Amino acid sequence: MHLSPLKTKKYVKAALKDERVRKAVDKATQTVINARKHVIDQIGYWEDLRLKNHAMKRDVIENLADYLQMFESNCRKNEIQVLWAADALEARQIILDLAKKNGVKKIVKSKSLTTEEIELNPALQENGIESLETDLGEYIVQLMDQIPSHLTMPAMHLSRQDIGRLFQEKLCVEYTDDPVALMGIARKILREHFLSSDMGLSGANFGVAGSGVLCILENEANAHLTLSLPRLHVVVMGIEKLVPDLKSVPFILKALASSATGQKSTCYVNFIGGPSREKYGEGPEEVIVILLDNGRSKIVKEPLLRETLFCIRCGACLNHCPVYQQIGGHAYGSVYMGPIGICLTPQYLGESEGRHSPSLCSICGACYDVCPVKIDMPRHILMLRNRIVEKGYSMKAERIGMKGWAFLTKHPMLYRLATWFPGQFQRLLPKGMAFPAPGYTRDRVMGRFDPKGFRKRYFKLRDI
Repeated sequence: MHLSPLKTKKYVKAALKDERVRKAVDKATQTVINARKHVIDQIGYWEDLRLKNHAMKRDVIENLADYLQMFESNCRKNEIQVLWAADALEARQIILDLAKKNGVKKIVKSKSLTTEEIELNPALQENGIESLETDLGEYIVQLMDQIPSHLTMPAMHLSRQDIGRLFQEKLCVEYTDDPVALMGIARKILREHFLSSDMGLSGANFGVAGSGVLCILENEANAHLTLSLPRLHVVVMGIEKLVPDLKSVPFILKALASSATGQKSTCYVNFIGGPSREKYGEGPEEVIVILLDNGRSKIVKEPLLRETLFCIRCGACLNHCPVYQQIGGHAYGSVYMGPIGICLTPQYLGESEGRHSPSLCSICGACYDVCPVKIDMPRHILMLRNRIVEKGYSMKAERIGMKGWAFLTKHPMLYRLATWFPGQFQRLLPKGMAFPAPGYTRDRVMGRFDPKGFRKRYFKLRDI
């Protein structure tokens, strides 16, 4: 499944007509919202925790070069190889070269948005390498040839009945919509692949610069099996995903689990401190981390937008976003969806390709209110909209409309006439008929105009 943010309008229209997906997304988001609220209400220092994480991530991003150098140095001390990838193409090639060098025929993967970002799976398949997602949600969307529709819950847009029919079709098993039975079917198949794989591949929730350690959070133990059973483990991590030291880790863990799934803690916290098979008799013989730039260093240089790199990928902004709740993740046309996605997409891909993304926002502010690292996404979205308009990527009709509005505001008499006319025209319409607005009223109803107008009401209220 290849999506393009240039086709966002088409995806949104399709999503709004898909009642099945909308129902599944609404049910899932409301469940997570309630679970999150229950946990956070028990954390009396939640706002202090948000401030702490914000300050910590600000320090990392503003001093990223120093922290990356520290991280690389400490990784090498831990016998973790460090490779650098400037973009998605280079990252894919590094992984293909590693696979060829080590005779890899099968890779098991734990959940990684970064590998989705670089479109790794298609590249592996094109080169005859089997790549299997082992997170249950990722495994489901892989069977459907889709990308994840949420940052932490890849199959949020599907009901258990959808998954039952999928397993019946793709895995040739008897239909069931019982979650426990479905999980058992997937577990049996995946366990066989863990034991026969040549390489484990994962992302990382964060890297600890002061210790050269990588951390992966999960709830299914699939990541633990991915990093402990194959002889070679490769981690693909964005260069922004660093924390200063181990003392910072509990603050991130506390905020991430509660924000992502409404848990006090994730079930499994995996730390990768280097090769361990020789020492412990289990784990990888070789560990390699690929540090991916792919546009991130460009964002770091933007003082007003670099805050978007503070994101810890919890997905809370998606769950609370009224737009995401209506259209789901695939409508955004990008691996990164929801409020944080529409901040990152035009920055990663450029204003031309990502020009529609910042429009998928009502600027309600819910994302900022729930973000565990206090990213001011509404402010960044407005800034990106402004850039897109300044570079001439807004719609022609919009540009004409704004020029017309600017002209009217400079000519008071014409402005009064233009704002008086709709209310008077409305009186000629049959009672109950919506004001005709081409395009807008095709999918929604426009509110009725006040026949008195704003100016008359303003002056009347002023004189009271």
